[in-house]
Amino acid sequence: MTETQTVTSEVEETLAVPVAELRPSLEALLMVADQPLDEMTLATATGYPTDEVALALAGLATEYTEQGRGFELRNVGGGWRYYTRDEYAAVVEGFVLEGQQARLTQAALETLAVVAYKQPISRARVSAIRGVNVDGVMRTLLSRGLLEEAGQDHETGANLFRTTAYFMERIGVTSLDELPELAPYLPDMDDLEDELAEMVAQPVPEPVATESAPEPEPHHPPSPHSGDGTEPDGGTEPT
Repeated sequence: MTETQTVTSEVEETLAVPVAELRPSLEALLMVADQPLDEMTLATATGYPTDEVALALAGLATEYTEQGRGFELRNVGGGWRYYTRDEYAAVVEGFVLEGQQARLTQAALETLAVVAYKQPISRARVSAIRGVNVDGVMRTLLSRGLLEEAGQDHETGANLFRTTAYFMERIGVTSLDELPELAPYLPDMDDLEDELAEMVAQPVPEPVATESAPEPEPHHPPSPHSGDGTEPDGGTEPT
């Protein structure tokens, strides 16, 4: 083996060995991440096996909880990320918002729910379900990163929309399968049948008849020889 090959081999062996302790390395990476990092990405960055990284992440999460830290480590949206604890939400909200209202409106929440359960879905279909125009609300949700385009409808050519990974991160789920079932929040069929029966039983008001004005009698112009002593041109007969 030549000297160059020996040096190259030593460098490769050095790079294959982790350069720092696992837990502090994970903390440093997660601190600068602007999105959740999965275990494979963290394992590649730290040089440790994936199973060791998974155990270390779970250990850090438990440690933070036991110590009562103001933040926690959670696996959300397919990766790990730091979050502030719910107990300190009021403090964080006051600092970040500085009195500004950043919550979604009721209309935005309803539109977001329709997309979440019906995705991928077109803007027109969302409007039809909600019964109102949703163009402005959809633009807001797109600008906030909660929705994204998902291709086009093959039949109509309309743009389709779906929720983003950021949406799942914000609501605290890792998959759309974890969304709550809608059935418990829907009215019972018995209640719907009762409402429909009441609507059918209500008498339909008869139209109110209105008196029509009498038709005017036809007007006949006077005859040229009606004997009234005038000519048609307004002149008088000669005496």
